[in-house]
Amino acid sequence: MKSMDTRQEAERQVALIEKNVETLLPREELLRRIERSLRSGRPLRVKLGIDPSASQLTLGHAVVLRKLRVFQDLGHTAVLVVGDFTRRIGDPSGKSKTREPMSPEEIERNMRTYREQAFRILDPRRAEVRYNSEWLEKLTLAQVVGLTARYTVARMLERDDFQRRFREGSPITIMEFLYPLAQAYDSVAIRADVELGGSDQRFNLLIGRDIQEAYGQEPQVILTMPLLIGTDGTFAMSQSRGNYIGVAEEPEEQFGKIMALPDELMPQYYTLLTDTPWEEVASLHPKEAKKRLAWTIVAWLHGEEGAERGKEHFERVFEAEQPPEDMPTVLVGALLDAERTANIVDLLMEAGFASSRSEARRLVEGGAVEIDGERVKSARERVPVRAGAVLRAGKLRFARLVI
Repeated sequence: MKSMDTRQEAERQVALIEKNVETLLPREELLRRIERSLRSGRPLRVKLGIDPSASQLTLGHAVVLRKLRVFQDLGHTAVLVVGDFTRRIGDPSGKSKTREPMSPEEIERNMRTYREQAFRILDPRRAEVRYNSEWLEKLTLAQVVGLTARYTVARMLERDDFQRRFREGSPITIMEFLYPLAQAYDSVAIRADVELGGSDQRFNLLIGRDIQEAYGQEPQVILTMPLLIGTDGTFAMSQSRGNYIGVAEEPEEQFGKIMALPDELMPQYYTLLTDTPWEEVASLHPKEAKKRLAWTIVAWLHGEEGAERGKEHFERVFEAEQPPEDMPTVLVGALLDAERTANIVDLLMEAGFASSRSEARRLVEGGAVEIDGERVKSARERVPVRAGAVLRAGKLRFARLVI
């Protein structure tokens, strides 16, 4: 490729890559690496660290995965680095305390579902999945000490959560300093050209640049994406907060959750999760803009047939206020007394609508539970049950009761 053509193609690629990013550092370095990649035919190695703590990906994860797919579509290689070694020892992850370690069996169980979900978005033909135990387990004590010598305590204490805990006098273990160093060493091991992450990962990604340079490698370019606000409209999307929409959730549930989003989140969701500019839909009625967003996202993850299913379910259940045509059945005969009544908490537990009796009671006391359209007012109540009655919990969960 001619020098001018190479430069123009590199500029085109960087323009696509930097769209909607929060941090791209340094841009000129990315441009130079892409030019070199075009001349040599060697794709860039673009790293994304994977926390194997949970099996379900959310639309928050999808924001970064979409950007990684842009690199793939431009001919580069996605390298997913599973933090199995670091997770087995526990890590702070920017929180106020360390997490409990996980077993290898738990990690692998989570990763099986993670792969299936991630490859709804990524192209598996242009992806590597690596586990950092592959290299971290092999480090000797001397090599670990050598790694720690390449970074200072003063620099480590620049991280926001470490600063806060240091001021508060909260304990910070040496292991917590080792975690970002181990993550940075991952970049050395796979020879990362670029590393992606959420905006909360910027500090760790920058350490990766320093450690690569200390090991004689070119420091990686870092790219961070904004954190997607969750369904509560306040906090970043998180499974622990319960304000998430899962990548693998059923189309009906995804569609309903998106339709329930606060209106003010529409610009961010359109910008980070679709190719439709917000300006194209800003003049629409909020409900229509939201319905178009829901259809677009569900079609992306489940295909157009899934999007139609989600749309029809929403219009039937929420707009026409009719129960869905297809719903699970729950056998409840064993819960009934002689008068064919059952404890409402038992019904919710049998239907799988609550993971604990306390959660079931909260659903009832919050006015979220109905049988055949009649709201259940008390968690202590025994309710009459007829064959074929419809149990509803919240906006999205329905079951037909079978005796």
